[in-house]
Amino acid sequence: MLITRATEYALLSLEIIKNAKHPIGVEYIANELNIPKSFLAKILQNLAKNEILISRKGAKGGFIIAHPIDEITLFSIVVAAENKYPAVFDCAQYSETCPNGAIGTCPISPFIAKFQTKINSFLKEMTLGDIFEK
Repeated sequence: MLITRATEYALLSLEIIKNAKHPIGVEYIANELNIPKSFLAKILQNLAKNEILISRKGAKGGFIIAHPIDEITLFSIVVAAENKYPAVFDCAQYSETCPNGAIGTCPISPFIAKFQTKINSFLKEMTLGDIFEK
């Protein structure tokens, strides 16, 4: 589950929004990226709810980046876009959906927990600045 189209669209949208001098509307971004407007609107609203973007209403409304790009982590973007914590496996440490009903007794549980911790650390260290600055 780690990275889905929602996170991909969030990152592509943030690339457009970060360079803007004024709020950018959903319709403009959806057209630029050739992606569904309704799906993108939900993603951008989630980013706004999680204080990654600021949403401005009105005729000249749209979205702007809420913080400097070096302060916005990939972890926060994934959480906002996916509307849940990242999970490499369905039965990762954030999930209560162990397919075998063996939470706590699964022989690969320690590996899964270590792997998820490393992924989370990487996502928390990586910022938009790391992704977009050259």
